[in-house]
Amino acid sequence: MRVMIWGDMEGVAGIEVWEQVNGGTKMYDECRVLFTNEMNAAVRGARRAGADEVIAVDCHGAGGPWSFKSVVPSLLDDGAEWVLGYPWARYVEPLRQGCDAVLFVGAHARAGTPDGVLSHTVSSEAWYEATINGVPVGETGILAAICGVWDTPGVFVAGDSATCAEVTELLGDQVVTAPVKEGLGRFAARSMTPRAACRLIEERVYSALTDRRFPAPYRPGSPVTFRVELASVDQASAYRGREGVEIVGPRTVQATGPDFWQVWDHFWYR
Repeated sequence: MRVMIWGDMEGVAGIEVWEQVNGGTKMYDECRVLFTNEMNAAVRGARRAGADEVIAVDCHGAGGPWSFKSVVPSLLDDGAEWVLGYPWARYVEPLRQGCDAVLFVGAHARAGTPDGVLSHTVSSEAWYEATINGVPVGETGILAAICGVWDTPGVFVAGDSATCAEVTELLGDQVVTAPVKEGLGRFAARSMTPRAACRLIEERVYSALTDRRFPAPYRPGSPVTFRVELASVDQASAYRGREGVEIVGPRTVQATGPDFWQVWDHFWYR
């Protein structure tokens, strides 16, 4: 069984403010360890469930030289191979080869979710809302749509309660969730301890992969239209002249194609 893990920081237990996830701060250094430990817990759960290959991808854009390299290399579990420094939502080789399941760890809610800790979609400053064929999606939804192109289901998510509810609504009740904290607003949470969160993640990953009651891969249909409403009109200029992307309103851009990967290939955030 080949399993892929996509990891982000905002949904990790004990994290509530930007200073904990932006590279170069003392708070970030501490929270890198929290993030690494939750990713390791997912790896252990997958291995216990019989996965013979685990590929874990650091998906957190911490800024500067830290982007997509937030896990602490010396602490990584040797039960996985680790993808570091690769652009967000672009590493799909395991999916092309054939992947049995995808896990989402440290996930956060989409932009505009009032009880989503550090809620945003791709850019906390530029993207106001993203939709796939009219359905609002966050980053986990985008990743799930990419995985669906190669018929790979997203089967597990760990993050705050709002994120778990968002992913369940999108992918179905068969998604196994590990809510490690409850948002009390965008910058506050009632959180499990890091150790308890790691135990929960390991056990629920194990359960998800052994029960094998996987939801269907997320395939929104063909053609697929991905639309982004930007936060301000000036940000639309960044998409002017980009092949396959239309500016359809003062601050709205979209791309349409036969499957989501081809759309994302035109659109992906650079």
